Amino acid sequence: MPDFSIIEFELRETVGISKRPVAVTFLTSPPQGVPKFAGKAPSGCSFFGIASGGMTFYTVPADHYNCSVGCYSCNLPLPPGHAEELEKSLQILSDSGSIQLNDIRSVPRTAENPQVVVYSPLGDTPVGPDIAVLMVRPLQAMVLQEAASRRRIKIQVAPFGKPTCMLFHKVLMETAITSAGCMGNRVYNALGDDEFYMLIPGKLLPKITDEIQLIATANTKLAEYYLHQRHILDTTIE
Repeated sequence: MPDFSIIEFELRETVGISKRPVAVTFLTSPPQGVPKFAGKAPSGCSFFGIASGGMTFYTVPADHYNCSVGCYSCNLPLPPGHAEELEKSLQILSDSGSIQLNDIRSVPRTAENPQVVVYSPLGDTPVGPDIAVLMVRPLQAMVLQEAASRRRIKIQVAPFGKPTCMLFHKVLMETAITSAGCMGNRVYNALGDDEFYMLIPGKLLPKITDEIQLIATANTKLAEYYLHQRHILDTTIE
């Protein structure tokens, strides 16, 4: 397994990401030595903020039942007592006017029913992550997108603020995605107005990280050049 502590260091020091990136891994059984999440959370994506704060833990399907939409997208079957919540939640999303029901129902779900989901700070991950969740600002996203492009890694910008968990399927299919997330995710994780997400396939993250030093250095030189140009070439409007 790559040394993800070094990868996290590069992301934070070279790219300037302030919040710890999160590793998300879908498994059939808990990894040895990793504690189960104790408590409750309003959604599966709430675990992003908990892991970014420094905790490593695993969850089971029951820990996700408070968010029926998240269970739907991650293919976690809801028990009888919660099954009716999905239709209610979908109707609330539709009635709000922000998302149409067809937009949600047409999004592919993850292929399997994970029995365990492991969350941790990227640098502390006990297993190779399926998805790396990065909370970034525009300049940081630009560096990461340029690094991904150098390695011919597919990048997609999510077309609208669909439930963030519904992007997992695409990421698992080896596509990096930049997304503003959804209102629930932003509220639950206290995401800043100038922050959004970049979700990267875990196995492709080392390739992107290999390029960020080169990209960061190149952009520093370009910024100096463009500042010089702006200084000597005044913008005028006639």
